[in-house]
Amino acid sequence: MNIRTKMISLLALLFAVLIALEIAVQRQVLMPSFAQLEREDAETSMKRIGYALDMTLEGLEVTAADWGNWADVYQFVQAPDVAFVNVNITPVAMKQLKVNAMLIVDENGRYVLSSAKTLDTGEPLDLDMAARKTLPEDFPWRKNLIDGKPARGLLRTNKGVMMIAAAPVLDGSGGGQHLGMVIMGRLLTPLQVQQIGAQAQASLAMLQDHPSAGGQEIVETDTLTQVFRPFSDIYGRPLMSFRVEVPRRITARGRSAVTYASWYLIGAAITVLLLLVVVLNRVVLKPLARVTRHAVAVGEGTDLSARLNIQGRDEIAVLAGEFDRMVERVADSRRQLVDQSFQAGFAELAKGVLHNLGNAMTPLGVRVSKLGDRLRDAPAGDVELAFAELAKETQASERRADLEEFLRLACKELAVSVKEARSDIAVVQRQAIIVQTALSELMHSTRNAHVMESVRLQDLVAQTLEIVPDACRQRLNVDTDESLRKVGAVHVARTVLRLILQNLIINAADAVRDAGRDKGILHFAAEIVGDADSEQLHLHCKDNGVGIAPDNLQRVFEKGFSTKSHETNYGIGLHWCANAVGALGGRIWAASEGPGLGASMHLMLPLPVRESRSNT
Repeated sequence: MNIRTKMISLLALLFAVLIALEIAVQRQVLMPSFAQLEREDAETSMKRIGYALDMTLEGLEVTAADWGNWADVYQFVQAPDVAFVNVNITPVAMKQLKVNAMLIVDENGRYVLSSAKTLDTGEPLDLDMAARKTLPEDFPWRKNLIDGKPARGLLRTNKGVMMIAAAPVLDGSGGGQHLGMVIMGRLLTPLQVQQIGAQAQASLAMLQDHPSAGGQEIVETDTLTQVFRPFSDIYGRPLMSFRVEVPRRITARGRSAVTYASWYLIGAAITVLLLLVVVLNRVVLKPLARVTRHAVAVGEGTDLSARLNIQGRDEIAVLAGEFDRMVERVADSRRQLVDQSFQAGFAELAKGVLHNLGNAMTPLGVRVSKLGDRLRDAPAGDVELAFAELAKETQASERRADLEEFLRLACKELAVSVKEARSDIAVVQRQAIIVQTALSELMHSTRNAHVMESVRLQDLVAQTLEIVPDACRQRLNVDTDESLRKVGAVHVARTVLRLILQNLIINAADAVRDAGRDKGILHFAAEIVGDADSEQLHLHCKDNGVGIAPDNLQRVFEKGFSTKSHETNYGIGLHWCANAVGALGGRIWAASEGPGLGASMHLMLPLPVRESRSNT
C-alpha cells in the first residue's frame, strides 16, 4: 500500500472516528446533561415547594403564638367564659385567621376550647381532632405542652391532611407560667396546595395515596420530569407526597440542536476530507512520490549524477535541492566525516571522564588519608603493652591500679577513634558511591541520552558539596538564595548538572585562594524564564574571588585555556562544562566586573514542557 492510499484511508478513518466520537459525546454527555439540568430544575422546584410549605406552617405558628400570648386567652384558660367564645371564636374570625380548627388545651392536655369550621361557609366541621375532649396520650406534642415550647407539622384527619401549629398560653407579656397551648389547624385542600405551588412557581399536586418513607424520587417520561417528595405527620409516619411536574423542554430543544449540529458536522467533515485529499495529492503526494522514486534509484545504482531539479520554495523543493547537493558530496566525505566524528567524540569524552574522576577521587583520597592517620595515632600498641604488664601484676598494687586506669583511659580514647573512623568510613562509602554513579552515568551517556530526573536545586547543591574536596569546601561559605526554593522541582540531567556545579565550586574556591582570602562566599540563585511552552532554567553562581579580566571572559571556556598553573591544571574543566551544557541544549557564559571583583557563571538550560511543578 502506497502513502497516497494510506493517507486517504487514515484521513477517512480519522473523520469517521471523529464523527462517531461526536455522536457518542452527544448521546453520553450532551443529552444526559440536558436531562440532568431538567432534574436539577425539578429538584429546585421541589425545594421551593418545601420552603413554601415551611413558610405557610411558620405563618400558622406565628398566628398561634399571637393568640397564645393574649391576656384574654390566659384568663380564659384560668376561668372559661362563654362570652369570650361568642365574641372571639366566630366564623368570621376563623376565616380571617385562615384556620379550620382552633383548640385551647390546658397543661394536662384537656380541651378548654374546641372549634372546627369550614373556611368558605363558616359551617361547623365534623373534625375528629376537634371532637375529642383531651389530647391523645401518645400525642407527640405533650412534651412541648409541658415545656411551653411551640411546634408545627402535619396531621392526618378524617377530613384529609391538616397543617397544625401550636404555641404556649402566656400572660400577654411573653412571660408568666404557661397554662396550656393554643393549637390551630388548616386543611391542606386542593386550593391550598395550588397556592403553595403558585408561591414556588411550580405545578404541584398532593398524593395522599402515594406515601413513601424512602426519600425523594424522580420519575422521567418522554415529556415530563416528575419529582415525588414524601412527608410524614407529627407522629413520624408517612402521610402523603407532593409531586412536581416539569416539562422536558430543555431536552427537546437540545435534541433538535444536537441533530442539526450532527448533520452539519458530517457535511463539513465530508467536504473537508475531499478538499484535503485533493490538496495533499497535488502539493505533497505527487512531489513526494517523485523524490521517493529518485532516492530508490540512487540507492540501487552507482550513478550519482542524476538530479531532481524540483523548482519551488516549499519544504519538498528544499528537500530535493538538499538531496541533490548531498549526493554530490556523499561518496567522498561520508566515511571521513564518520571517522573524524567518532575520534573527536571519543577524545573529548575521555578528557571529561578523567577530569571528573580526578575531582571525585581527590576528596576520597584525602578522607582515606585522614582515616589512616587517625588509626595510626590510636593507642592500640600502648593498650597491648599495658595488658602485658597487667598480666605480670598478679597482686593488687599501686602499679596495677595505674595500669588499669591507663587501660580505661586508653580504651575510651580507642572508642572515640573507632567512632570517628566509622564516621569517616560512612563518608568514604558515600563518596565511593558517588564516584560509581558518576562512572555509570558517564558510561551510559556514551550510548544513550542523559537520564532526566526531577530534582530540587537546593538539594542538588548540597549533593554537589559532598563530592567537592574538603579544602575547597572549607574555603567557601556557600549561600543558596531563596529563589532556589521558589523554583521548586525541575526536570534536568541531575548527574551531569552536579558535575558541572562541582567544577564551578572548585573554580570559585581557587579564585578565592588566588585573591589572597582564607574564606570566600559563593552565592547561588535561580529563576525560570520563558513561557510555559519554552521554559528555561537560569542558574546563577557568583563568587567574591580574584575575578576575570574582560579579555578572558570568552576564552575561559576554550579547550586548554587556563589562568592557573599548567602543572596542576589543563584547562579542561570549564571547557567540559561548556560542552556538557551544550549537549543538554543550553548555554553557559561568564561575567565579571574586573580583576579582584569576583566573577559570575550563568547557566541556561531548557526544561521540558511542564504539567505541574510543586514549590513546596
